[in-house]
Amino acid sequence: GMGLDKAKSLLKVKNDETFLDLTAKQVMCMRKEFGQNVKFMLMNSFSTSDDTLEFFRTKYPNLAAEEGLEMMQNKVPKIDAKTFEPATCETDPSNEWCPPGHGDLYAALIGSGRLAALLKGGFKYMFVSNSDNLGATLDLKILTHFATTDASFMMECCERTENDKKGGHLAIRNEDKHLILRESAMCADEDEKDFQDITKHKFFNTNNLWIRLDKLQEIVDKCGGFIPLPMIKNNKTVDPKDDSSQKVVQLETAMGAAIECFEGASAVIVPRTRFAPVKKCNDLLLLRSDAYIITEDFRPVLNPACGGKAPVISLDSKKFKMVQALEEATSEGVPSLVGCERLTVKGKIRMGRSTRFIGAVSITNTSDEAKYVSGKIEDAELDVSNDVGLGPLKPSVVNSAPIAGQKPGTSGLRKKTKEFMTENYLNNFVQSVFDAVIAGGTNVSDGTLVIGGDGRYFNPEAIQTIIKMGVANGVKRFWIGENGLLSTPAVSAIIRERGPVWQKAFGAFILTASHNPGGPDEDFGIKYNTQNGGPAPEYLMQATHANTGTIKSYKICKDMPDVDISKVGTTEIAADDGSSSVVVDVIPSTESHVALLKTIFDFDAIKALLEREDFTMIYDSMHGVNGPFAKSVFVDEFGQPESVLSNHIPKDDFNGAHADPNLTYAKELVATMGLDRKGNKIDVSGPIPSFGAAADGDGDRNMILGTQFFATPSDSLAVIVANANSIPFFSSQGGLKAVARSMPTSGAVDLVAKDLNLDFFETPTGWKFFGNLMDSKAVFKGKDYTPFICGEESFGTGSDHVREKDGIWAVLAWLNILAAKNPDASKPLVTVEDIVKEHWGKYGRNYYCRWDFEGMDKTGANAMMDKMRSDAAANTGRKVGSYTISTADDFKYTDPVDGSVAQKQGVRFLMSDGSRVIFRLSGTAGSGATVRMYIEQYEQEKLDMPVAVALEELTKIALELCDIKTFCGTETPTVIT
Repeated sequence: GMGLDKAKSLLKVKNDETFLDLTAKQVMCMRKEFGQNVKFMLMNSFSTSDDTLEFFRTKYPNLAAEEGLEMMQNKVPKIDAKTFEPATCETDPSNEWCPPGHGDLYAALIGSGRLAALLKGGFKYMFVSNSDNLGATLDLKILTHFATTDASFMMECCERTENDKKGGHLAIRNEDKHLILRESAMCADEDEKDFQDITKHKFFNTNNLWIRLDKLQEIVDKCGGFIPLPMIKNNKTVDPKDDSSQKVVQLETAMGAAIECFEGASAVIVPRTRFAPVKKCNDLLLLRSDAYIITEDFRPVLNPACGGKAPVISLDSKKFKMVQALEEATSEGVPSLVGCERLTVKGKIRMGRSTRFIGAVSITNTSDEAKYVSGKIEDAELDVSNDVGLGPLKPSVVNSAPIAGQKPGTSGLRKKTKEFMTENYLNNFVQSVFDAVIAGGTNVSDGTLVIGGDGRYFNPEAIQTIIKMGVANGVKRFWIGENGLLSTPAVSAIIRERGPVWQKAFGAFILTASHNPGGPDEDFGIKYNTQNGGPAPEYLMQATHANTGTIKSYKICKDMPDVDISKVGTTEIAADDGSSSVVVDVIPSTESHVALLKTIFDFDAIKALLEREDFTMIYDSMHGVNGPFAKSVFVDEFGQPESVLSNHIPKDDFNGAHADPNLTYAKELVATMGLDRKGNKIDVSGPIPSFGAAADGDGDRNMILGTQFFATPSDSLAVIVANANSIPFFSSQGGLKAVARSMPTSGAVDLVAKDLNLDFFETPTGWKFFGNLMDSKAVFKGKDYTPFICGEESFGTGSDHVREKDGIWAVLAWLNILAAKNPDASKPLVTVEDIVKEHWGKYGRNYYCRWDFEGMDKTGANAMMDKMRSDAAANTGRKVGSYTISTADDFKYTDPVDGSVAQKQGVRFLMSDGSRVIFRLSGTAGSGATVRMYIEQYEQEKLDMPVAVALEELTKIALELCDIKTFCGTETPTVIT
């Protein structure tokens, strides 16, 4: 193995083309050339199936949709080399299994029913080749020869060269003069010299095989359902990436060995153009270099400039055993090999596009650091051991071990700050992300990595660590928010909007725990966003979590100096050997996001509203990262006095407060707006602002208030959707196409979507589900749902302008709507309360509240949820008080875009009159469990009741249904929204 984390066929061969890219294009070319729908099939193993099928679904959907594209290889246990019992691998149990060699082709054909189906479909001949051999195509001349000779089985062979001396060769069995295949693993040690003698054994098996399917069926029938192949014993380690792990035996068979089972089998000598496989890093380097070119029908062939003879490549077998080592060695580009006869490398080196090997070259490096070899090197023996190295950019490998509890949730990884500050905690997680991102196909050396956060305690130190680890993992350019500050929506905007194109961001680390408290004794968090600007998809987070459980080391540039992130500017750090440099751009935190917002809203209309004498406002940033953004928009753009901003100076502990914009925690703003923590009016001395808003720690949430009036997040979402055409972003694109809400959010927006004939979606909580809908066309080639608005009851609202919820966007949306409702300054002000009550008058009112029980014991909270799940069937149809439970279930969501299924998303009690009671455990708390209870009742006529009164009976029923007092010891919530 080459230490791959995915199918070898997904390795890039030329530029961005993988083996499967070229194979798929070869198939399409053959179909066009032959005028026939040439059948194409894959045999996948348990470790390659998901990767390859996803690849075809994404890039070649027509091929992916074909019947019988895949058949699965079997899997067998690895055998302990000492005890001959099944091997164990505690760090990664998946390493305990292996595919039984490509000889399993025949068992897979039989067991899957594919052989029978092919014969029934009239197929007579099958051509088989390895996916990494791009020289193997369905050649009509060879097929004609196979058919006219009436052979039952034919093996393509090439004349052996020194490069092929270890490959299986063709031989004649003395006993019966039958053709047989001898593999190196079948050869005794004392015969190895003779086995590798290319003058004695002149022809090797290319593994390009032609098979008569009817003859294969005859052998299967004769042998009782299988084809007898000689067994090969391969000595390996249980962890293919760790030579020190348990020694094991893998029992395999070779598909070419079937030549001895077919009467009338034959072989044919073919040119080397039919054989270009990749078994080791030697082969991959050669194929990627200019020694090979790609033909018009997408076959790699030897460059004519090589004179018909491929260079002999011999990289250090220990230093370049894993493909990751080759990727690092060629991170500056692939060297030229077209003029090379032989390249021998001992030790670690680095090469680049400027490196040209000519003639016979030998390079030795006995130092621990990979040394850079550049320029033209002709017929030379070099010892680069004492050459200057990377200096400050030299990566160090630091030993580590898995740390429990690093499973990221929907909003990344959140823990107590002091836990993040323990040895290797942050480093392990960051390395696990890099490993997952790189394994997923992202070239981190291209483009830019964005880093920023909400300014909470430990952010500055974490940023320096991530920069140094990023460089060690191959990142060449960084964009860092000034003072390390970037709101979550701003990061999304930077990824999506900031240029130039050649510097476009491939992803971002966001250092935030969102609305959770900050400080040395509170919470810290980290999340990764991908190149669409949205949170990492589930597969990437699963890979990250898996990596945290097997990590053994991380990479970091220990000698790299800290970067001054306190001021805007560019820092370039060069390697001592001149081979590379790293650029860190400290960028204005607000620039990209504010520029985007200015294209979305009517800033002139909003400015006119703000300048009315009867309109006043206050925007509370709660000492989070939103402060600079609020200042940039309201002071710098709208010319408002800084007094319209409250708590707008970011602090690393949010001034000791809980930066969560709700009635409980935004108490200063709530009181200013004339309300108490339950939303009831209170007496206030002095004038009350017309408009109030609050933001959370990372700036992605919002709360909207009018004078002594609270607009619930659910009502806020519905009002914005109903008035979307007031906003240029939507009106200029022909209006909204679709809306979505999270399942716990009230159904207020459902009524608007139905009235406006919009596509509507109810999703689990988590912005990634909205992101899929936004990207349905652009990424998944599905229906276009944009322009798009979405929201959650947890004070998150946004649109498809970014791929995160956006607090300041929601504030500006409301101000744009207010401006549209107040075009004439001489008339009385239409207020937030007026707009919401007008909305209720048209659509009815969804009385709604959420109770949060924070810091609950996780065991008790989970037991409570499990009890409700188990009682779902019994509760369905049950009468409770004046309500009847029409359905009790656990919400399950099948994504209409990518088909993924999300289960256990919340226990629901759906009443026959449309009322709802919902229970969820929040995944965003840094410690303990947060139980969330949602109560909703729809009314068309009684629109002015206090919420507590309207929901009084349903709240009592909800507490009885969950029995939280028994499981968690309380019925008193910490927060009521």
